[in-house]
Amino acid sequence: MEMKFDHFDWRILEELQKDSAQSQRSLSDKVGLSQNACWRRLKILEASGVIKGRTVILDRTRLGAGLVVFSMIKTRHHSAEWLKKFRLHVSAIPDVVDFYRIGGEYDYLLKIVTRDMAGYDEVYKRLIEDIELETVTSFFAMEAIEEQRPIPLT
Repeated sequence: MEMKFDHFDWRILEELQKDSAQSQRSLSDKVGLSQNACWRRLKILEASGVIKGRTVILDRTRLGAGLVVFSMIKTRHHSAEWLKKFRLHVSAIPDVVDFYRIGGEYDYLLKIVTRDMAGYDEVYKRLIEDIELETVTSFFAMEAIEEQRPIPLT
């Protein structure tokens, strides 16, 4: 079922992407609705799955997770059974924060956030253990120019 959005829905989503912890009063003031009307719309957006959850953005360098690595993976295996095993395998590695199946020369893209090169080496060893991969090519981020940007809505 496709949901119809109006100006208020878009504004609610934009404001929540900026600060999901703001008060109901603050949110309703910013979008121009009463608190009750804003709350009802918010509940509809949550129930429909448009809002999947609310998170806190942490400063990874202050927490000792200063290395970001993008790993591209090729495999010769493309069966549903292998994919299920691979998904479970990768999902069990906490340093993998984003995980995509992609088209093109590579099959998968992982974003890994870890403390340092030794931390990445541990992730790499865990990644290749007990699963057959053709190629793992990794790129090391030198600087995060923009990270965790809001999804453009308009």
